[in-house]
Amino acid sequence: MLLYEVTVFTGNLSLATTFNNVYVKLVGTDGESSRTWLVSSKMLAGFFRGAVTVFKVWCPTSLGKLVLIELDKKQLPLFPEDSWFSAKVEVRSPEGHTYTFPVYQWITDSEVHYFRDGKALKIFEDNHNLGRYSREKELKQRAEVYCWDVYKEGIPYCIKTEGPLSLPSEVQFSFTKTTEFFFTAATAMTELKLEGLADQKEPWKNIDDIRRMFSCHQTDISDYVEEHWKEDAFFGYQYLNGVNTMLIQRCKALPKNFPVTDEMVFLHGAKSLATEMQNGNIFLCDYSRLDGLETNTINGKKQYLAAPLVLLHKTTDDKMMPIAIQLKQKPAEDNPIFLPTDSEYDWLTAKLFVRGADFNEHQLNVHLLRTHLLAEVFAVSMLCNLPMVHPLHKLLIAHTRYTLQINFLARTLLISEDGIFTKFAASGGEGMMTFLKRSLSSLTYTSLCIPDDIAERGLESVPKFYYRDDGLRLWDIIHRFVQEILKYYYKSDTDVQKDSELQKWISDIFEYGLFSQENSGIPRSLSTVAELIKFVTMVIFTGSAQHAAVNSGQFDYGGWMPNSPSSLQHPPPTKKGTTSEATMLQTFPDVNVTAQGMATVWLLSHQSSDFVPLGNYPEEHFTEEIPRMLIKDFQEELKNLSQAIKLRNKGLEVPYTYLDPAQTENSVAI
Repeated sequence: MLLYEVTVFTGNLSLATTFNNVYVKLVGTDGESSRTWLVSSKMLAGFFRGAVTVFKVWCPTSLGKLVLIELDKKQLPLFPEDSWFSAKVEVRSPEGHTYTFPVYQWITDSEVHYFRDGKALKIFEDNHNLGRYSREKELKQRAEVYCWDVYKEGIPYCIKTEGPLSLPSEVQFSFTKTTEFFFTAATAMTELKLEGLADQKEPWKNIDDIRRMFSCHQTDISDYVEEHWKEDAFFGYQYLNGVNTMLIQRCKALPKNFPVTDEMVFLHGAKSLATEMQNGNIFLCDYSRLDGLETNTINGKKQYLAAPLVLLHKTTDDKMMPIAIQLKQKPAEDNPIFLPTDSEYDWLTAKLFVRGADFNEHQLNVHLLRTHLLAEVFAVSMLCNLPMVHPLHKLLIAHTRYTLQINFLARTLLISEDGIFTKFAASGGEGMMTFLKRSLSSLTYTSLCIPDDIAERGLESVPKFYYRDDGLRLWDIIHRFVQEILKYYYKSDTDVQKDSELQKWISDIFEYGLFSQENSGIPRSLSTVAELIKFVTMVIFTGSAQHAAVNSGQFDYGGWMPNSPSSLQHPPPTKKGTTSEATMLQTFPDVNVTAQGMATVWLLSHQSSDFVPLGNYPEEHFTEEIPRMLIKDFQEELKNLSQAIKLRNKGLEVPYTYLDPAQTENSVAI
């Protein structure tokens, strides 16, 4: 008889323990073991949370090279069937070889589950009949549980599920994540209710009352925003380093619908727009996607949303200063161009409407669509089409953590008929879906790849643009890592072309995420290794770095409502000289709307204690030496970048931390 030593690792997660009997079968190229009950001297403790337990499996002859294991469990007579989180299984053969079988799944039933040896295999390399059978069986099972669904016509497809508990167990929140998420959500509103603010449907009477609400939750940056929100330099700074850095672009020629003149913006003929544009110092922000959008009714009152055009000037001291604002797209007598030389409240009110437009553009397009919804499409397609043994599954699985559940909660709590955004944002309701459709139709592959996006918007040389600086360095680090990993597995372009599972993955993304829009530039198939590397880099960057850039600072920049109002209650002014502090207070959202907005951005900015930073892979899906070495190199590069960002931030009045790898989550998880 030959001895196989089987080491079983139970995950160190809450509720990972099982009291059921666990069985294993070893399958090799030359035969298979009998189904063996795993019993050790630890008795029931052998499968406790965090346990590492060695078992013996005897075979009359050698099984050859191990291909897979079969795991199942059966309940004991006095114990209910429970869930067990197995991390991995290691098998040492009589010949002295050690095989690692990554599991990292909850086993919740008494069915037989197949797990492959950790060596990654593409479909055309998987030559063992039992290996191919288990691959096909896994994908067939996945196709039954990871199904596409339509939430609303015209926006990317999502996972089909009746609720978080109906999701496959391996993609659900941990117990820790669930507890903290709902605790944070509850306490954020409870504090405001205790202050008597969450139910007040009246306008604000003065700024000091807003300040008192704001004192419930504060950060260093939110305090800075409260102090500087009226300043032009800070208004311009946010286009580079706030939560929406995706709109600003270099202006080479004024849009025909934005008739700004030299006399308006440059007093005494000191400069000209033509010269400053030629010198690359004029920038434009255009909110045309908001034009004509049906707006919400909140507390029985019609709400208003501008579709502004904003012109900015980079000064000689490298400040990005707003020099002209037009609040509607069509020039007209009742659509004046507001200027810094106007009265204090004319100019401040114009900027207020821009900030309100920016809130809605950011939340629905930049944040929801371009990170959350796309990340879900990437994840569902991967889980449907790539088995665990596929190299791309091993590379991407950590970057899908919690995405499906957080998106279900977003649809339920934020954008459903009774969702917070639907009820308390100017673009909530009918306008929201119209805007999302517009945003999807204008989405391009270029805009998802930060090097291409920065170049297309002409922002390569803009000073003090930390989103760009950190983002480009992060992209390069991710790209090098992805390139080394994928070139290890894909030796030629032919390998990419004949990987049918990979092609189905990209095809589903194109079909269910982009509705086969050829003009998006997103590929429907991949022909070369270089194309694959770029696309996978984009997928990882979108779900980690880009999401962090547009999400993590939401409370910092949006907690102080006057800097980021979710809705406005008066229409944009149609002529100058009609504004005052009183009209501004009446334009602000009501007290309860402000409270809901503050509580929501606090929740969305709150990091869970089981947060996993970019590049950390607690689950070891790669078992081969070279990929594991490449992961260590990746982590070292991220560590060096983190140190460089921290050092730079020490010299900044407003630190830019959102793309610090140590604070960037691996996936869209909040």
